[in-house]
Amino acid sequence: MDGDLRVRDGGASEQDVIRTAGRDEAETCFEVQRAASVAGLAHVYPPEQYPYPDDEVRAQWDEKPGTVLVAERDGRIVGVVVAHACWLTNLYVIPEWWGSGVAGELHDAAVASMPDCAELKLWVLEDNSRARRFYERRGWRRNGDERVVEFPPHPIDVGYSLVREEP
Repeated sequence: MDGDLRVRDGGASEQDVIRTAGRDEAETCFEVQRAASVAGLAHVYPPEQYPYPDDEVRAQWDEKPGTVLVAERDGRIVGVVVAHACWLTNLYVIPEWWGSGVAGELHDAAVASMPDCAELKLWVLEDNSRARRFYERRGWRRNGDERVVEFPPHPIDVGYSLVREEP
């Protein structure tokens, strides 16, 4: 991977880029996650009861293992995803870019960055129906795993797998 995964089929502008993030962009990745989480998960984490855990989440971005990919539109980071050891994590897009195809591009780039993985895995909140539909449309299936999320009110994450067909 050359770090710049720009779509070169003529369908995207020169300003539409999926690329590897630099370590100096951890704060921007955190801001994308925060914006998407606050907007999309208020039904799980009502902000008046559960303020966003800025310090804990920011610290996670400072130490994120794996390949961090970002989507840029007109020079602005609008989405992020992490690919690491056959796991897809932290797929977030800022709300004003929801429905634009950015999440699908990030997903596809992250999956493509792990070609040696016969099975990919991810966690998604049980009550995040939008994300679950997104993954299911792309072939992900529940794998029976569950875990309790560390942040109050401690909702349930459900495990999903994407099993690749043999060539």
